[in-house]
Amino acid sequence: MSENYFKKYPNKEGFFNEYGGAFIPPQLEEEMKKINDAYFSISKSHKFISELRDIRKHFQGRPTPVYHCHRLSQKYGGQIYLKREDLNHTGAHKLNHCMGEALLAKHLGKKKLIAETGAGQHGVALATAAAYFGLECEIHMGEVDIAKEYPNVLRMKILGATVVPVTHGLKTLKEAVDSAFGAYLQDPINTIYCIGSVVGPHPFPMMVRDFQRVVGIEAKDQFFDMTGELPDNVVACVGGGSNAMGIFSAFLEDEECKLYGIEPGGKSLETIGEHAATMTLGSPGIIHGFKCYTLQDENGEPAPVHSIASGLDYPGVGPEHSMLKDLEKVTYDCISDKECIDAFFELSRMEGIIPALESAHAVAYALKLAKENPKQSILVNLSGRGDKDLDYVVENYGIPK
Repeated sequence: MSENYFKKYPNKEGFFNEYGGAFIPPQLEEEMKKINDAYFSISKSHKFISELRDIRKHFQGRPTPVYHCHRLSQKYGGQIYLKREDLNHTGAHKLNHCMGEALLAKHLGKKKLIAETGAGQHGVALATAAAYFGLECEIHMGEVDIAKEYPNVLRMKILGATVVPVTHGLKTLKEAVDSAFGAYLQDPINTIYCIGSVVGPHPFPMMVRDFQRVVGIEAKDQFFDMTGELPDNVVACVGGGSNAMGIFSAFLEDEECKLYGIEPGGKSLETIGEHAATMTLGSPGIIHGFKCYTLQDENGEPAPVHSIASGLDYPGVGPEHSMLKDLEKVTYDCISDKECIDAFFELSRMEGIIPALESAHAVAYALKLAKENPKQSILVNLSGRGDKDLDYVVENYGIPK
């Protein structure tokens, strides 16, 4: 991937063409400028880069492997490969940017990390980063998601984080972001908001993307080493879109690679509140301090959303994804709750890998692609493992015989 792309997007104001920016209260503008300036100076330094590389190798366990799904490929056609981010320490891709954000916070002299979480993977990753660097940590999480993802709540608490239940609205990810932003506004001097995806006001979409680029860089080299060519298709789930942006970033200029971002079709695409198909059914709007495709109600407010996967139920999406949709660089499509659950069990029983429900959306789409294109290769970003989802899945769907 040409470095010129990453220098061009975003621009100095944080826009990816018309999307992104920083629509924030005046009292935050100076703090965001400090974070932006620090990122550009610190992240280019040999010391920062060396320390982050050391963390990734000796603490996170990177590089994560690419795995060929032999039995799934035989059954569905095509050649299906997984980038195993589920093997990254803490069980998901989230630690890639959390360690980077926490390292930046340490250099800035911040004392406390604040964030939201949906499925709990970002919360666990940030709590891990806080413990590693000796920082305080406060995680805001909707009550609905606390019930769905309780194992991750316990992990956060064991790691020393304070978990703040969010009780207003739908009590899920969007409300958790609202709550975390409010807490950050109370003390932006000593705290830093470590947002959990490629969303939020500039510079966060850029920073998170840059920290997640390691996924695509590794995957491209690994796949070529294994096969002697690039994948025909690259698939990743999209909520806010950090795991997808991480792997897509390496393939954006490779025309032979088709890129697919997979959203939650939920229970029904026909009814507001029954899905989270932001790119499929949304329109440009402003949410949480940035412009992107959003799902909106009749009053122009963020619409209620649903997904079986707590980490995907967000009515917005990363501004870079919004740009890539308009440029037709990435195809965005949907997978229903039922298709997600079927893929969850299929990967578990055919390959011995239990995926996160978020990642199972991408797996489900890959199985469709394999049937339609039996001579093509498909690389899936398996963004996380499914330990956190087991109680919810068994309680609501049982265990098939």
